[in-house]
Amino acid sequence: MEKMKLIYTACFYLNEAGKGYTVTVPDLPGCTTFGNDLNEALEMAVDAASGWILEELEDGESIPETTDITDVIIDDKLNINGKAFKTLITLDIDTYAEKYGEKAIRKNTTIPAWLNTFAEKNGINFSEVLKDGLI
Repeated sequence: MEKMKLIYTACFYLNEAGKGYTVTVPDLPGCTTFGNDLNEALEMAVDAASGWILEELEDGESIPETTDITDVIIDDKLNINGKAFKTLITLDIDTYAEKYGEKAIRKNTTIPAWLNTFAEKNGINFSEVLKDGLI
């Protein structure tokens, strides 16, 4: 099965004092973060966007289409010193979900009665076995 990797545009705004960056992901409403330097800002952007996407998926919502980077406009209100830039970030949603995903959903299945008896006598957790098998 193909891994879920997504690419979004992130906008980086150098803060007034010239230290740290505020980062927004325009395709993901409200997805804003901060980093003390460029490396941290990039890591925080990927983390914030991945969390935003994971929450939507866990809630059964669809995720926004990616806007072409050339169509993303730097926000003049945030670009106070004229040093803002935009770049693409890659989100590995499967890896992020394995680490941070919390929401569980109920799935019903049918098994033979003898297998159920055997599993219960041996303390086998059906959910754990199914999850491990699928992963």
